[in-house]
Amino acid sequence: MINYALSLARSEKLDEYSQGLLVLEQCLHTQQDDDSKGMVLLAMSTVLTEREYYDEAIEKLQKISDLKRSSLAVRVAASEALVGLHVELGMDDTSSVLADICLQLLDAIKLEIGAGVGFNVLNARIRSLKGLVEHVHGDLESELFFQEAEGHEGNAALSYGEFLHGMRNFSMAKDLYQKAIQGMSENKNFSDPYNLAACNMTKEEGLLAATCALGQLEAHLGNFGDAEEILTKALKKAEEHFGTHHPKVGVILTCIALLFRHKAIMEGSSSLLIQEGLFRRAIDLLKPAVLENGGADSKMHRRDLVALARGGYAEILCVQQNRKAEGERMKNWAETAWMNRRLSLAEALEISESSSKVPVIDSRICRVL
Repeated sequence: MINYALSLARSEKLDEYSQGLLVLEQCLHTQQDDDSKGMVLLAMSTVLTEREYYDEAIEKLQKISDLKRSSLAVRVAASEALVGLHVELGMDDTSSVLADICLQLLDAIKLEIGAGVGFNVLNARIRSLKGLVEHVHGDLESELFFQEAEGHEGNAALSYGEFLHGMRNFSMAKDLYQKAIQGMSENKNFSDPYNLAACNMTKEEGLLAATCALGQLEAHLGNFGDAEEILTKALKKAEEHFGTHHPKVGVILTCIALLFRHKAIMEGSSSLLIQEGLFRRAIDLLKPAVLENGGADSKMHRRDLVALARGGYAEILCVQQNRKAEGERMKNWAETAWMNRRLSLAEALEISESSSKVPVIDSRICRVL
């Protein structure tokens, strides 16, 4: 019934979306045990997240904490999703606190299920989640959390891969991305603790993000043909899952635009028209603040991504004499909006062989790492 409701709710038709949510509400009220209720709440939060109803999604996840007899797998999935949503919304302090609460769950998990395979899976997920949060904060010590996680799979492999990718450890990052893609491509039981997830941490989101990250890595290696093929595949996945007008599509388009920018720089070629079209479409889908409003809102969603896309677009405008003023205005906005702790906007746009760091866009959380 949950899968049926999800298929309805993911329809682009408003009436079917409403019907899907109604089915999930009915499911929730007919469930007798806390674990089943938790599963329904996870599904509801996922649907709401995909429609960008973040406050409502967070509310559903928080209700799971009131289910005293829900399984650890459900509670971990809810906690993981709460952290993921707060990171995506730019609420970094809150996400850090929530990640610490997740870490505290580990003792309870070990007491309940022992130090077996199940514990190792959940331990890796929780520690890698904390590593991702610290990575977003620009803390290089985040690697310690990844190293403490045994047997990286799924989102855990992806998050560690992104850390290594950003530090130019391309070989190991690629192995982890491919491992994540292979693992999440397999059809697994929804009740499996490794597979149970919600919101921007679902298998679909992870698979999209891992594919997108692999495409970015190939671009950073100079394998532009492979990069374009992989990122095009990611774009199709995003459009099929979210619809063609969703911000996640804008995230992938930003990666493709940056690919063409990097290729043009490395090959001494020009693809200004292609880049401009991609950046403009990406910016439209990312739904940024109006440029005329001056500085960026400190709480603006997808802030760094918008700044990166507008910064790239500004560079295109600045080389055109009749559009230079517009480009400078957009560039100033992007530099003001950019809040990444690890890289400057210029470093993110001008990747060179001498740079010790490269930007990695995580499509799950819509952040530049």
